[in-house]
Amino acid sequence: MSEILLKIDGQEVTAKQGMTLLDAARSAGISIPTLCHHEKLEPYGACRLCIVEIETRGGTRIVVSCVYPAEKNLIVRTRSEKIDRIRKMILELQMAHAPDSFILQDLAKEYGADRNRFEKEASFCIHCGLCVRYCAEVKKKNAVGFIDRGIRKEISFIPEIASKECWKCKECFPLCPTEALQAAYVLVEALAFPQAST
Repeated sequence: MSEILLKIDGQEVTAKQGMTLLDAARSAGISIPTLCHHEKLEPYGACRLCIVEIETRGGTRIVVSCVYPAEKNLIVRTRSEKIDRIRKMILELQMAHAPDSFILQDLAKEYGADRNRFEKEASFCIHCGLCVRYCAEVKKKNAVGFIDRGIRKEISFIPEIASKECWKCKECFPLCPTEALQAAYVLVEALAFPQAST
């Protein structure tokens, strides 16, 4: 497998062919925040928190590092005034949905995000898709999925599958950055399977 040389935050980094910018940065010990990335899952690019600024052919642009491939001679900046400003806005929007998430609160401190900037729409789900993707890609069970679209989009357990599979699994619970998955599961459990919770 051929190697690629690029620069990330002024540091020369050697990446393998097929690596994303996020992979390349992490292999060099450079931290890029992300909420929807998991090493066992296909890159998804949902949270947009892992954006970086790239410089190539004399121009710069913003890309999502978890899906953007490492390229030869690419210059990458993981922090800049522009990147930090965008990340701050993303965090403020996410905190309108999940204001009590410890992960979001820690990132908000780092980026100076105001948890009260936007009116609360406490769905407690930031649509990272970790639970849905883990269940589909790793467990191959499809017991949890997205329902509805746009601003009404949310996760839901599929009762017919969840009643058989989720009791002994629950591997998606610790993946949830807002801890909402556990609350959703308990709610479904109470409504759909009352005999199981007695």
